[in-house]
Amino acid sequence: MTESEEFYDIYKLNVVSIPTNKKMLRKDYNDQIFRTEKEKYHAITNKIIECNSKGQPVLVGTTSIEKSEKISNYLNQKNIKHNVLNAKQHDKEAKIIAEAGKISSVTIATNMAGRGTDIKLGGNKDFIEEGKTKDTKDHAKNETTVKNLGGLFIIGTERHESRRIDNQLRGRSGRQGDPGATIFFISLQDELMRIFGGESIDGMLKKLGLKENESIDHPWINKAMERAQKKVESRNFDIRKTLIKFDDVMNDQRQVIFSQRLRILNEKSIKNILTDFFEEILKDLEVSIINYKKSNDDRHLTAIKNVIGSSLNDEELLQLVTKEKSIFIDKMKELFLEKQKSRISILGKDQNEALEKKIFLQIIDFSWRSHLQYLEQLRQVIGLRQYGQKDPLSEFKKEAFVLFEGLLAKIKNDLIKLLLNLNIVISSSNEKTEEKKDVNKDADFKKVGRNEKCPCGSGKKFKHCHGNI
Repeated sequence: MTESEEFYDIYKLNVVSIPTNKKMLRKDYNDQIFRTEKEKYHAITNKIIECNSKGQPVLVGTTSIEKSEKISNYLNQKNIKHNVLNAKQHDKEAKIIAEAGKISSVTIATNMAGRGTDIKLGGNKDFIEEGKTKDTKDHAKNETTVKNLGGLFIIGTERHESRRIDNQLRGRSGRQGDPGATIFFISLQDELMRIFGGESIDGMLKKLGLKENESIDHPWINKAMERAQKKVESRNFDIRKTLIKFDDVMNDQRQVIFSQRLRILNEKSIKNILTDFFEEILKDLEVSIINYKKSNDDRHLTAIKNVIGSSLNDEELLQLVTKEKSIFIDKMKELFLEKQKSRISILGKDQNEALEKKIFLQIIDFSWRSHLQYLEQLRQVIGLRQYGQKDPLSEFKKEAFVLFEGLLAKIKNDLIKLLLNLNIVISSSNEKTEEKKDVNKDADFKKVGRNEKCPCGSGKKFKHCHGNI
């Protein structure tokens, strides 16, 4: 039940502990604590030799591939036959872990390796080759022998930050009422021990006269280790919880953008949306004109120019701004409608609506990608606000909201500006007739590669011309 609090706090899900199918016979021994890593590895090697000499299968769980290789070197020096399960042998992973319950087998693996494959005492019948009836008969005999020897012996080389990982390692032994045993060997130089004052404990043990290769074994130490693991788990949970809160801010904005995008895709015509946007832009332009007349500051003219683009030149803009604002507004409406009528006359109503939708979606997608990059950069530096006694999450929410308002305004401005300045160019009738003459039959197009020149004679690549899907 190590993660029950996290499941409830984040997902609002209760966790239920399911009892074992058969009574558990596994023995979980107290942790053995040594002063140095070298002493710990010597003790692990001796324990493996002890189990191997009587035929009991051993599974050694490590926290990394590097440490697996280290134990493998110790066993090679003692001429102990063993299997090392690491990333180099991922294709044989299931077979190696399944055979870990055989008599005298020694398997070294990272704690998480081979999950999903049962370790059955005496070996796994699923991996016996077809036709070998003798092996099938021997399997039942071997299973009984291994059970009498005490089942699978699990050795943990150090405690993981998460109790869940340690429990998973223990759970590889004693499945379905089988016998088994587990033990963890720990040194004061391990990562978890160093975090929680391993050096001070080492000094105390020296004073108490703990000799080389001697270990401490007491239930209190197991509880102390679990408390240390709980502290690390709690810290990691707090980090994940904070990250989710930051993600929620971005997710709220994502839902707004995606709902707007879906609305555009489902609408046959976005004429009403464009009209609403244009009316909002006109209100902003009215404010800029009033401010310009009050202050005569060119910055307000620049703000207007950023919206209307090249649809009006500087002289026309200056003349209109100095007149009544209603004249300027009427002129802008006239320009907008003229551009719209021009597009419809050239492309037709349906193609014009499709073009407007395509432009709108492209502007949304491009602006949203840029916005996500800004938010990611903000997220990386917002933690520095803590030095100013400010909550980074609250500051992130404020800054993200301001950026989002800017994003919506940018999408609106970019769309109207593009539609006001968009000119549809069509080729002359002569070019059209020549193009028709040069175009081959559809059958010829099927033979053309996407990156080759189009047979129509346009000079473009096929994928950008007649091959455009």
